[in-house]
Amino acid sequence: MHDRQAGLECAFSPNRAEKRTQIIEAAKQVLLEHGLEGCTVRAVAAASPLTKSAIHYYFQDMNDLVDTAMTAHIAAFVRTVRDAATEETDPLQRFWAATESYLSLFQGEPRAIMLWHEYWMHCVRQGRLTAIDGMFGEVTSIFLDLLSAMNVEDAPRRARMLASYLIGTATRQTVSTYPFTAVQAEIGLICSVVR
Repeated sequence: MHDRQAGLECAFSPNRAEKRTQIIEAAKQVLLEHGLEGCTVRAVAAASPLTKSAIHYYFQDMNDLVDTAMTAHIAAFVRTVRDAATEETDPLQRFWAATESYLSLFQGEPRAIMLWHEYWMHCVRQGRLTAIDGMFGEVTSIFLDLLSAMNVEDAPRRARMLASYLIGTATRQTVSTYPFTAVQAEIGLICSVVR
């Protein structure tokens, strides 16, 4: 998906690439505020300076636009979590900084975890699994890198388990607060790391 998107952006002039970016940013906003069902061409056009016909020009259909917007959401999320880790020097502290950043991003914007679930289910229903598999892989890679840096045994499997655990924990936090110390204890069991 990323290669295709990058190829499309290279094919456009700077002005057209900017218009395409404006559409993607508007779609990201609409998705976060109104979910998949509310993400229509009309809603995206209303949230951007462009027309419905411009959206149709730059994107094959709404699936194409939604996939691109969700890819942009996940890329920004991954960058933020990775940046939190780079603020620390100790590998264990880098790991905890990334984990805490992951959860705090969802706590700060609870609609984001709901959108993530909604998008997953949408893609599963349509049999479009490549996009979500790639996104899950990007998130998992954050923790794979951090666990590998600490020489944790079976880091790939533990990173996948941790990514799944964090999705569940972020979802649970939309209902009630779960202290990070409790999260750390559970993650310690999953990843065989200490606090």
